[in-house]
Amino acid sequence: MRHLLFAQDENFWFETLRSLGHIAYGGADFGEVEATAERIRPGDYDSWFDEWYATAQRIRALADEARAQGHVNTAQDSYLRASNYYRTAEFFLHGNPADPRILMTYDKAVDAFHDFAALSGTSVARVDIPFEGATLHGYFYPSPLPGEQPVVVMHNGFDGTAEEMHFFGAVAAQERGYHVLTFDGPGQPGARQHQGLLFRPDWENVVGPVLDHLSELPDVDTGRVALLGVSLGGELCLRAAAFEPRIKAVMAVDGVYDFSQLMLRFIEGDPEKVRAALRAPEAPEIDEQLAAAAESSPTARWAITHGMYVMGGDTPRQYAARTLDFNVRDGVAERIDCPVLICEAEDDLFFKGQPEEVFGHLTAPDKTLLRLTDAEGAGAHCHVGGQRYAFGKILDWLADRIPVAEPAASAVPA
Repeated sequence: MRHLLFAQDENFWFETLRSLGHIAYGGADFGEVEATAERIRPGDYDSWFDEWYATAQRIRALADEARAQGHVNTAQDSYLRASNYYRTAEFFLHGNPADPRILMTYDKAVDAFHDFAALSGTSVARVDIPFEGATLHGYFYPSPLPGEQPVVVMHNGFDGTAEEMHFFGAVAAQERGYHVLTFDGPGQPGARQHQGLLFRPDWENVVGPVLDHLSELPDVDTGRVALLGVSLGGELCLRAAAFEPRIKAVMAVDGVYDFSQLMLRFIEGDPEKVRAALRAPEAPEIDEQLAAAAESSPTARWAITHGMYVMGGDTPRQYAARTLDFNVRDGVAERIDCPVLICEAEDDLFFKGQPEEVFGHLTAPDKTLLRLTDAEGAGAHCHVGGQRYAFGKILDWLADRIPVAEPAASAVPA
């Protein structure tokens, strides 16, 4: 897709497109996004924060005023947009983990979403899931249909929030009659920001307690559970499905076979030798290449600084070494036996080619590769900009395998 803004900065443009895409489910307004982006100085991360934060503050104030005056719809809509704008403002701050703007802005994003949820009636509720002495925060979206219904468990990826999953499939699935449970796992903001939990590769041990929690939610058919993961979540959800038999269908948006390939693209040399060097006590040539990549590539800079924040590592190489554990290699993909949907974005900025790679390793009898294109408006990473179209395709695939239970004719009002 052509860059409408930030022609020389693919990361600034992608994150702008990401917010534009969230218009589909109420997370932004085109004019607000365009006007904010026009004020940002290209390549200036403080400018990025300042302008998005200013927009978020303005919309939050509008929401508060509308709520005080009894204009519930305006307040609800505005809180939802403000939450997304705060999330966008905070996005590039992780190069300095001590930056006080990180927690301040993250908390404002969550608070705005909670205010939205509080005005939503019964359509979304906060949940807290016990997890190894900590808590995984998330949201439950009950089905609008009566009786027991299947549930779609959803999580984000390397840099997204449980609140953002509202736009990345939660509302779309709820509209179709599914229960939805979204959550932030270790490394994701709800667990990282205040609890310090970093990403871990054994995602089945994260999803397991979440599935345990389903029994505490009303009218959930715990025998019909689907799992959906976005971005890096497209590897994590596959890993979980390989080892967690309660998952009856899995959807990778988009499919990721080996997360470390994102970092290996910035390092020259034979991939296996590079892998060994990343884990070595010293590898000055690798250190130099990663430093050079961060200096010359906005994508490398962001991947490294954010990666160290959410996965750990005192140096870029130590972080890159940790990425080696996040994959479905060595027979893991082959273990999945439930229906699998692998989504592919034609113009993926981060994981181009990986959906086909993971699809080629699947041995599940029911597997589908769904390719979404620029011509359809859905060719960007995770199909931002084409979310109505993409999630229609994704959830139609699910409905053919785990359909909702339609109410009996006598239960339908005349």
